[in-house]
Amino acid sequence: MNQTKIIAVISVVCASVAGSSVNATTIPAGTTLTVSTVSLVTSQDAVGSSFEAKIAQDVSVKGGVLLKAGTKAFGKVSSSRRNPRKSAPLSVELTSVSVNGHKVAVKTNTFQPGSPTVTARQAQYGHTAGTLMVNPGTLMQFQLLQPVTL
Repeated sequence: MNQTKIIAVISVVCASVAGSSVNATTIPAGTTLTVSTVSLVTSQDAVGSSFEAKIAQDVSVKGGVLLKAGTKAFGKVSSSRRNPRKSAPLSVELTSVSVNGHKVAVKTNTFQPGSPTVTARQAQYGHTAGTLMVNPGTLMQFQLLQPVTL
């Protein structure tokens, strides 16, 4: 009797694992994710600062929508002007998307959302003028560097 119960439990566990892998879908590397910023991002934000965005266009693979427009996405500042000794243009990358209430990690290219003006003297020393502000609602495009399994 105990052996029958053990076999039944193992069967249920195997069926659950098999069922979850059948339902798993993958967004291939190279897929473009277009997002609209929700929070303000500036060139004075510290490297590693996070920001929130929303997927601006449905992401489809083989005719099926895997990420709907409006899905939450999260990113971080990968370079900025905050540290004057290592001043760099503002660049950001996506780090995750929210799927069924869970954050799924993504690896994307970096995106530079425009550039502030540069004077000749600042260009000579590698500095830029002003603070670049990326307002909420700004569209940005990222490419997946690795496939993402949802």
